[in-house]
Amino acid sequence: MNLDSDGLSLLCDRRSFLKSTASLAALSLWPLGGFGSTTPGFNLSPRKKKPGLIRGAFFYPPADVVLAGKNEDSWSKHEWFTWPGNQFAPEQQQAKFLAQLRHLTAGLDLTVALEEKALYTDAAVRAFIDSLATNKPDALLLFNFWNTFSPKLKPILEAWKGPIILYHPVGSNHQAPPEYFRTAPRVQYIHSIENWDALERGLRAVHAMTRMAQSRLLRVASQFPQEADTTEPFFGMAVRGVPADQFNSLFDQTKLSPEMTRLAKSVRRHARHVTDLNETAFQDAVRSHAAVQSIMERHEADAITIECLMLKHRKPCLSFALNNGNLLPCGCENDLNATLTLMLGANCFGRGGFQHNPEFDIEQNLYFGAHCTCTTRLHGPHAKETPYSLRPFFHQLPKSLALDVQWPPGETVTLCKYHSGKKQMDAWRGQVITSPTCPPAGGCATRVLVKIPDVKDVCSIYNGPHPILYCGDFSGHLKTLARLYELELQTNC
Repeated sequence: MNLDSDGLSLLCDRRSFLKSTASLAALSLWPLGGFGSTTPGFNLSPRKKKPGLIRGAFFYPPADVVLAGKNEDSWSKHEWFTWPGNQFAPEQQQAKFLAQLRHLTAGLDLTVALEEKALYTDAAVRAFIDSLATNKPDALLLFNFWNTFSPKLKPILEAWKGPIILYHPVGSNHQAPPEYFRTAPRVQYIHSIENWDALERGLRAVHAMTRMAQSRLLRVASQFPQEADTTEPFFGMAVRGVPADQFNSLFDQTKLSPEMTRLAKSVRRHARHVTDLNETAFQDAVRSHAAVQSIMERHEADAITIECLMLKHRKPCLSFALNNGNLLPCGCENDLNATLTLMLGANCFGRGGFQHNPEFDIEQNLYFGAHCTCTTRLHGPHAKETPYSLRPFFHQLPKSLALDVQWPPGETVTLCKYHSGKKQMDAWRGQVITSPTCPPAGGCATRVLVKIPDVKDVCSIYNGPHPILYCGDFSGHLKTLARLYELELQTNC
């Protein structure tokens, strides 16, 4: 068995995890991956997923059509190249955009199918619209390279009721950009100069939504006397509830193996400090990790949330920290919204988030978050690990293991929360001030203090327990997703 020298990247391979369901004897290294099933290691669930399909086209007339006076616009009799003009070289621009698309989608679970030739007649546009009924995509991607062609795209926006990414380069429009582009529902209108970041945000949103729709979330709680399947309506995601006794039984059956012992020693060795934890706490933490992996394998789950507060020595704090850092979303306390937000971050940002409870320093107008399951891989599964210490869970005996992760001061962060059943999303951009020590700050094992700019009263952003904090500025990703899929967004961005 190989052990990652940086510590907490060690996970269980759920496909080969159980050689014996009774003994749970084997832990193996879980390969780390990127954003799509095209990248080894990301799509580890037995539930196979189809890539999202994006269809689209470029819109501009060939030069010979313009010079022959046959272009379908009011300038045709003058053989006139309207904006962007006769030096824009749209064919070369198309080649450049296609190369960028190949780069941007290399790690995404997407198939991008664009019309081979640019569309430039009303008849071609109508044929494209008609084809959407028989070859329905998950989203459209349109590139408008011609000022007078903007009206040609309007029927597409009216006919297609799904998300549309519309790229309209600056200089390919004359005067103010069309209002129907700027205000159309479900349209990400990119009017900019080679703004690949904006294009990537749209692609990632489609990637995330198509993966979410094909995922299964497992909820483990006493509220489920027996297995029960439902669907989360916005994402169209399968949600399975199972009795808490399933997890408890798996934990109780788990015997400590040499591989688990090595994992426990690695977790201890890479910690900066260990406070008031005995050997049993480390053994229980890795046994819980094995039980989490096993129950997810049993139910072919892409994510899990467990009613964990009263599990005593079975609490999965370490397991959740490990898994979230490697883009296997795990939510505390059977919280549906928190876990869906963790899933969204893993699929859209490629980051593991920190589910926490909010508090507020009202004298300094600062946001405070604290909880026990923070990942050490704040910058993604392949990035350098964030320093951490180990200490007991704050609220209940026995003294089970929890992580005290040090958030990097000055880091830009995104505070977000999806609200199921309301089609609402929070997306607040902030900056880390520090990770306060305990004491004087209380709360839980990991603590972080954040400044949320452009908010007069920081308490006004509170929208219930368990939002998710991510390292990095992903507010633009969430704005794009909200725009494409008609979510109401609460934000300071």
